[in-house]
Amino acid sequence: MTALRRRLVEDLRVRRYAPGTQRNYIRCVEKLARFYNRSPECLELEEVRAFLVYLVSEADVSYGNLCHYVSALRFLYRITLRRPWGADELPYPRRERRLPTVPSREEIQRFLKAVPNLKHRAALTTCYGAGLRVSEVVGLKVADIDSSRMLIYVRQGKGNKDRMVPLAEKLLELLRLYWKATRPSDWLFPGRYGRHLSVRTVEHACLRARRRAGISCKLTVHSLRHAFATYLLDNGTDLRKIQVALGHASIRSTAIYTHVSPRALGKIRSPLDDTPLAT
Repeated sequence: MTALRRRLVEDLRVRRYAPGTQRNYIRCVEKLARFYNRSPECLELEEVRAFLVYLVSEADVSYGNLCHYVSALRFLYRITLRRPWGADELPYPRRERRLPTVPSREEIQRFLKAVPNLKHRAALTTCYGAGLRVSEVVGLKVADIDSSRMLIYVRQGKGNKDRMVPLAEKLLELLRLYWKATRPSDWLFPGRYGRHLSVRTVEHACLRARRRAGISCKLTVHSLRHAFATYLLDNGTDLRKIQVALGHASIRSTAIYTHVSPRALGKIRSPLDDTPLAT
């Protein structure tokens, strides 16, 4: 491990960044080093900016990945290397305004039936039934399922925040069936070497099930979380309560579901309906 990498890791740990965020930042910095075949410590601002331009124009990275690179490089140069570069020197890209993909209830039913592995089906059903991020699902422990209060405790979710979400009765039935079959003692969804199931394993199980079910739309693990929020809104749940369940820091993040909810859109009355037309 180089001295720079060690300092970066230490800075991330001291600031209590999530393990996934630490790995992502290190990966982004490694990509920069490989791009120039030099230590990032030797690079000037214009070289770093040229790398970001390459990511957009040639590598064609997504908006989300580009934001990860900007965050990682800002941290490296402003925190670890103490460069006097302001936010304007490494700006975030303009936010894309894309609506989330929300599979239908019928598609979700077909999808979950197409997951043969009970552990994977229980994990994916938890993503949908509780609206959790996949990283939150794999990080659940058996003790986090409170059947007496019908709650799920999410420990150190995004932003290192704890929260509680409702435990659906059908989800509890499936989790009990899964527990009786596998008897997990610590992690609810254990993986190898005493660790929990990996995010990638769940994502791969999702992809295989989507293909097996013959679903053409882009149904991902995160789509299940989108579906959870959209169907809550369709059922008349208050937007603020949905925000709390999802763990959104801002209600603006939750409000996007009003643009994909058939119930919310169905309440809009066109002025044309109140305008007499010539016949």
